[in-house]
Amino acid sequence: MVLVALLWSTAGVVTRQIQAAQGFEVTFWRSFFTVLSLLVILPAWRGPGVLARLPWRRRTFWLAGLCWAVMFTAFMVALTLTGVARVLITMSVAPLLTALISRVVTGRRLPWRTWAAIVIAGVGMTWMFAAQLGGDVTPQEWLGSLVALGVPIAAAVNWTVAQRSQAQGEPLDLVPAVLLGAVLSCLVTLPLAWPFRASGADLGWLAFLGLAQLAIPCVLAVLCARALPAAEVSLLALLEVVFGIALVWGIVGEAPRPEVLSGGLLVIGALVGNELLGWHGQRRRVAGSETLPH
Repeated sequence: MVLVALLWSTAGVVTRQIQAAQGFEVTFWRSFFTVLSLLVILPAWRGPGVLARLPWRRRTFWLAGLCWAVMFTAFMVALTLTGVARVLITMSVAPLLTALISRVVTGRRLPWRTWAAIVIAGVGMTWMFAAQLGGDVTPQEWLGSLVALGVPIAAAVNWTVAQRSQAQGEPLDLVPAVLLGAVLSCLVTLPLAWPFRASGADLGWLAFLGLAQLAIPCVLAVLCARALPAAEVSLLALLEVVFGIALVWGIVGEAPRPEVLSGGLLVIGALVGNELLGWHGQRRRVAGSETLPH
């Protein structure tokens, strides 16, 4: 799972290496190479005929694919408009948004620790953006921040759909939905990406993003989720923010603004605290059940 977070975090520093391709063209090629990668990985992993076995008639499958498409598109477009740190920190609120949306959709009560984390993370996000009012932040950077919000919103809807499908006895396999999302992203961004300007070097970097930054870690994350508790997976996934900021800061010299760092610390601190308390509580319940007489 640490490797997954590291692979995910390479998007920012790799995007900064791209010279000719910009905007929607970057999104198109990344999604295109993700499609090619998964067309190889899925049959090798799930066996021949896997595409024919996909639940093409299930509305939840198409909704999950649409959510992945929004996440792919909004993430890459946001990276071309604003700083990597701001995008990653904005994305990191996805677990808390998922808890809120799940509360509305399924009626599940949220523990006090999650409500506290939502409030603290909200303060951090508010500070991160409000501190920039009247500053030297360009309209393009503001637009990038707004686009980045599409990622955690789509992720929250995606996970809620998966949870609801599981509760209804029809589990939704999110890995094939990644393939559908990449195809939808390609179809939507192709007209906006034309005419292509990517150089050979750009295509090499974008192929890396499609294979090593998206397709492979998504498959690995599914495998990790089978062995690790959900709270531990969420906690380790937060390393993407730390790795991503460190990579662009150390390699390309893109230092995050002070308000982004201070607001980001509140957001990440709230998320880590929530996951650690949940993990600790789960371990105590398991330990207590093991001591009960049978």
